[in-house]
Amino acid sequence: MAAKDRISQAGEAARAAQRNRYLQRLVQDEELRGSLLAAYGAARSAYGRMANGKPATQALFEDRKLQRELKQAANALREASSALRKPPKRRRRGGIGGSLLLIAIAGVLALALNEGLRSKLLDLLFGAEEEFDYSSTTAPSEPAPAGASTS
Repeated sequence: MAAKDRISQAGEAARAAQRNRYLQRLVQDEELRGSLLAAYGAARSAYGRMANGKPATQALFEDRKLQRELKQAANALREASSALRKPPKRRRRGGIGGSLLLIAIAGVLALALNEGLRSKLLDLLFGAEEEFDYSSTTAPSEPAPAGASTS
């Protein structure tokens, strides 16, 4: 019976995590995760420097690298905090602009690949080609006699 209670508690915890907007942001926002990881890394490194045997106050005042790591951790936490306060970035889906681009690409491909469609478009733009039969208005020239020169 205790196992069933634990399973139901775990299920409730999972549902609560799904409803938590901060956890959702953490899962979806790569920039927020990067800021938190940078803060964690800098804080962990700073803690390692403080735990080197010196008194903490002496390390804080004298160790420049420790001060730099603490600044990095604070800046990363500030970035994460501001990212959490901002509304989540909405992903743009194709919309009308994407549809128009897709239609334009399909039209260009259709014109490039279909000669009949291309000739219809050219006829619409520039008018139909006039087909005509050529008939000469001049009489054919007489063949020169066999022994005559043309100079």
